Amino acid sequence: MSLWRIRTEVDDRPGRLAALSRALADVGGNILTLTVQVDAAGVVDEFIVETPPGVSGEAVGTALRIAGGRGVVTVPATRRDLVDEPTRALLLAGRVGAEQRNLPDLLMELLRADAARWLADGEEADLVVPIGPARHVGLTRRLPFTLTEAARAEAFVRLLLLDGTASRETVSLGDGTRLPVRPLHPDDLTEVQALHRRCTAETRRARYFVARRQLTGHMWKAFCDPGWGVTYLVQAGQRAVALAHLAYTPEPGVAELAVLVEDGWQERGLGRSLVAMLVADARDRGLAELRASLLADNVRMRRLLVAHGATFAYGGSVVEARMGLARGRAAAR
Repeated sequence: MSLWRIRTEVDDRPGRLAALSRALADVGGNILTLTVQVDAAGVVDEFIVETPPGVSGEAVGTALRIAGGRGVVTVPATRRDLVDEPTRALLLAGRVGAEQRNLPDLLMELLRADAARWLADGEEADLVVPIGPARHVGLTRRLPFTLTEAARAEAFVRLLLLDGTASRETVSLGDGTRLPVRPLHPDDLTEVQALHRRCTAETRRARYFVARRQLTGHMWKAFCDPGWGVTYLVQAGQRAVALAHLAYTPEPGVAELAVLVEDGWQERGLGRSLVAMLVADARDRGLAELRASLLADNVRMRRLLVAHGATFAYGGSVVEARMGLARGRAAAR
């Protein structure tokens, strides 16, 4: 029997995975593992498949392309590839402290790359993982790296860094003024409700799609729940002037962002600083992608997201934004 590691882009709609499974079965393939990852182009499926002797990787790839797979790449696999990703990461994490000098080898094993080495400034590779201002690890592999894998490598590297999380103590306005920012606390409810009452209907509509004057109990509970994500509160004196949300989605490695800024503090660079903070925070959490749902007339927010490389899908009154995160610090090329 032969083992193959196969990666293909798949339309994220019902029935597509079933079609690929049938195509593999038609050439005698037995799926041993399946992982789903996020990349800039959408959903990427990776299979470890066992086939009878005489079935080539080219034949497997052709069957998948006919069944609707895009960008199909097939390479030989070994029994070691059958170790699931969480187990692989945990085993390697236990070796990080004793093997910091061998970080390229650990990253190569984590991502099952073909080669890894330290890079000098300016050198490139298929995946470049920054370790510090002038230290980088470059990885190469025949299979393309996904954004999920780039984020996974970045999170793995942070095990080595004593100061790997950016400060979230202040945010800057355009004139250099700094305002304190901190995670929301359940005791902040009264001030946050007052913030909503001070905001105009237009500002509240841009944030919630309706001119909501008060948060419901369910919303408040979610904003304060670490399992939901994180909400940051910005204050000027004792008064709340902005909220910034990073909410996890059911998709692994994906979160949504949203910002509410009191009208009197708009057009001063606060929204721009909050979006940059959320993007950095999402990277620190090892996320691969950020999304946002906007009203089509929310031009201001759309411009802020464009600055971070967002792409947009337009559908009537709502615009869906997507940002791949790993290209900034752990860049898939």
